[in-house]
Amino acid sequence: MKNNNISSSLISHPSSLIIVTGGAGYIGSHTLIELDKAGFDFLVLDNLSNSSQEAIKRVEKIINKKIPFVKGDIRDKELLREIFKENRIDSVIHFAGLKAVGESVQKPLVYYENNVCGTNNLLEVMKEFGVKKFVFSSSATVYGEPDKMPVTEDMQTGVGITNSYGRSKYMIEEILKDLFISDNSWKIAILRYFNPVGAHESGMMGEDPEGIPNNLMPFITQVAVGKLPKLRVFGGDYPTHDGTGVRDYIHVMDLANAHVKALEYINNNDLNEPLIVNLGTGQGYSVLDMVKAFERASGVKIPYEIVDRRPGDIAKIYANPNKAKELLGWEAKRGIDEMCESAWNWQSRNPRGYKGE
Repeated sequence: MKNNNISSSLISHPSSLIIVTGGAGYIGSHTLIELDKAGFDFLVLDNLSNSSQEAIKRVEKIINKKIPFVKGDIRDKELLREIFKENRIDSVIHFAGLKAVGESVQKPLVYYENNVCGTNNLLEVMKEFGVKKFVFSSSATVYGEPDKMPVTEDMQTGVGITNSYGRSKYMIEEILKDLFISDNSWKIAILRYFNPVGAHESGMMGEDPEGIPNNLMPFITQVAVGKLPKLRVFGGDYPTHDGTGVRDYIHVMDLANAHVKALEYINNNDLNEPLIVNLGTGQGYSVLDMVKAFERASGVKIPYEIVDRRPGDIAKIYANPNKAKELLGWEAKRGIDEMCESAWNWQSRNPRGYKGE
């Protein structure tokens, strides 16, 4: 399919560019700010299926510059070729993908087609154009249900994954490893995220999911502004300290900064295998721990009810982030209070997210 959304401003860019796929999404848009701060030039490709171009406009205000933007899909090979032909592309940071755990259990084919086939497509076009630097947005779900904590990068992956979203991330990791084996001139970073929360300090940007949120923090914040009547807590009978699921929550700006560090690392080092790092704080908090922290930060009481466990969820997972610290010089700097304060700052200023009043 032909796409006419490439603007003439993208043609003949004087310096090399990073393509940021899914750059209008939650993590992608925050990463643009850190990339700009580090002096990188970039172009955003996003199909806006679960994101808003308003996020890009907000980033432009924050960094005070125009961002080249293409509305399009990573599954559209002709569009990708056009972008690579018209720009000097140096590397790709790949965020684009569907990410709702529960939905992935209901719609596995949609997730495999979008996430796995889409990524394969992107890699094929990169190979055609000799662009071989790739930073991949992976997930802690690739560990399945680990039998010990904290989780280290050398632990088994691919076994016991309980949802198609996690399996799609695992499959892509395996594709990237095989790609490197076939051609070790590729420089690949695989970043296994734990649970991103929070928002940019300006309050202009944050997490703005379509419909009912799948992630905890936007669910809490939407209850706090009265958009939703109460929080549904999926499962109160897990083997954890209060019966609710435990996760490693990480501030989105810390996560964004890790992408810059990963890109700098692959730019400056020869790799004998793909770089794989966990991005988390190393601290696990339960759903109810997060509710209490948010109430402290906002002064708003969050009504909640315990409902059935959600298909595909596990009881507990948190990271050992030491490898990222050793190799990238990166560690999470913001704690649970700052995560909650920034999320509330964003949502209270933007009760309807990017859609305005």
